[in-house]
Amino acid sequence: MLKKFWKCAAMAVATTASIAAGPVTAETGIDLDNKVVTIGAFTPVTGPVPFYAVLTHAAEAYFKRLNESAEVDGWTFNYVTKDDGYDPARSVAVARSLVEDDGIFALSAPIGTATNVAVLPYAKEAGVPIIGPVGGSSQFFEVPAVFPLLPDYGWSAASAAEYAANGLGHTKIALLWENDELGKSAKRGFDLVMGDLGLEPAESIAFDVKTTSFSAHIRRIQNSDAETVLLYGSNANLAAALKAADLQGADVAWFAPFFTADPSTLKLAGDLLEGVYFSSWLLPVSSEEPEVKAYRDAIAEHFPNDPIGVLGLNGWSNAALFHKGFELLLASEDEITRDNLVKAMNTMTDAAVGGARGVTFSAEDHRGTRQEGIIQYKDGDFVLVRDFQPYPDIAFNAADTGE
Repeated sequence: MLKKFWKCAAMAVATTASIAAGPVTAETGIDLDNKVVTIGAFTPVTGPVPFYAVLTHAAEAYFKRLNESAEVDGWTFNYVTKDDGYDPARSVAVARSLVEDDGIFALSAPIGTATNVAVLPYAKEAGVPIIGPVGGSSQFFEVPAVFPLLPDYGWSAASAAEYAANGLGHTKIALLWENDELGKSAKRGFDLVMGDLGLEPAESIAFDVKTTSFSAHIRRIQNSDAETVLLYGSNANLAAALKAADLQGADVAWFAPFFTADPSTLKLAGDLLEGVYFSSWLLPVSSEEPEVKAYRDAIAEHFPNDPIGVLGLNGWSNAALFHKGFELLLASEDEITRDNLVKAMNTMTDAAVGGARGVTFSAEDHRGTRQEGIIQYKDGDFVLVRDFQPYPDIAFNAADTGE
C-alpha cells in the first residue's frame, strides 16, 4: 500500500461535505422522462494544439457507442463540446456557457492541464463535478468534485526508476527532466524512489520544452556512465534525445512517459524508438482487452481519419470514467444529483475503465489510477513487458509538491 500522498490534499477532500453552495436538483442536466443526461467538455479545436482534438473525438466515439448500445438502462448521453483554443481564460468562459446555457450535469473529459486548473474555481462555485480532466496536476486531487484518471508524473517516474533498478538490474540511473510542472513532478518522484532504493542519481539534468539539441545533455550522460536514462518531456524532446544519443553512441536503456508511447513519436524517432520503455497507466493501444479493442473499432467507425494511438485511448478512457460513475449512481438508487454522483464516484473500487485498470476513488483519496505497467516498443509494436503493479511505496507531502 502507498503511504500518505499529499496529506493536505487528502484532508481537504475528507473535510468537505458538499460540492455546491446551494441545493442541486435532479433536473440539472437530467431528463428523467426521456432518460437523457447532458454532459460537456471544453476542447482545443483551434489554438496551439489542435491535434488534441483526437482526444475529444475519442470521447465522442465512446458516448456514440454507448448511445447505440443503450446498455446503460436505456439512458442516452448528450455530449456537448465547445472550442476554447487551449486558452485558460476562454476555458472558464466556455465552462460557464456549458453550465449556464447548455445545462450540463457534469464536465466529462475536458482537455488540458492548465485549462482544467483555470476552471476549478468556477466549477467548485457552480457545484459542477469534473469527471476525468485530461491533464496531470496535483491540484486535481485536492477538490472533492474532481476525479482524475491521470497520475502525478512523480509516480510514473518512480515506477520507471524502480523497474530500471529491480527489473533491469541497473544501478546508474539518470534523469532528463523538462523544466516545468511535468518535469518537476517527475523529479520529485524520481528523487524519492532513488533514495528508497539506496541509489544516487547518475545525473539529473533540466531542459527547456523548446530544446531541440541534446548533444550537451548526452555528453553528460556518457560521462556519468549511466545505464538507464529517464526522459520526462514531449515526444519531440524524446526523439531529439534519441538522435543525439545515437550520434554519440550512447548505449543506455531509455524510459519516457505514457503519452509518448504513440505513433506520433514513431514518426519523429523512427527506428531509434526500438527498445524504449514507457511507464504507463494505460494498456498498450494494441491490447486485445475488450475495452481497448472497442476503442480501435469505434474510432475506425466514427473518426476513420484519426490515428489510433495513446492520445485517443486517453480521451476514450476519461469518457469511460463518467460512464462508470453514472452506472454506480443509477445502481445506488439515490436521486440523480451532482452531489450523489460525487458520492457514487467515491465508491468506485478496482474498476476497469477504458484502457486503465484498478481505478479506485474514496472520499479521502482521489487518486484514480493506483498502478502502472511497463510498455516497450519492440518489433514495430507497443507491448506490455511488465504487468500493472502498485506505485512504489514512497511518501509525498506538501513540502514535496512545493505547495
